[in-house]
Amino acid sequence: MKIKKGDKVIVISGEGKGKEGKVLKMYPKTSRVLVEGVNIIKKHTKPTQANPDGGILEFEAPIHLSNVMISDKKGRTRVGFKTVTETEKKKDVTRKVRVAKKTGTVLD
Repeated sequence: MKIKKGDKVIVISGEGKGKEGKVLKMYPKTSRVLVEGVNIIKKHTKPTQANPDGGILEFEAPIHLSNVMISDKKGRTRVGFKTVTETEKKKDVTRKVRVAKKTGTVLD
């Protein structure tokens, strides 16, 4: 998956189009992502011992991965991969990093 937990994303389609938020949780099996402040749903609950008043709870629901894009300095951007060679402890180490297609900045 090209998006990771903690990334800042923009919703590109659906009810929350244009909203920005941070990725709170990933669901790779269903290709869904939980974004802070996006896709707020209301759930009606009966009184329980944990919540004696019951009432209406509001929380975020996951949205599909195809409906979000990484947010960069110049707006939304696609994500690509690039191999980078670094020198660590007198050895050359090759890493695969995520790169913003629009600006070329390394996201990792």
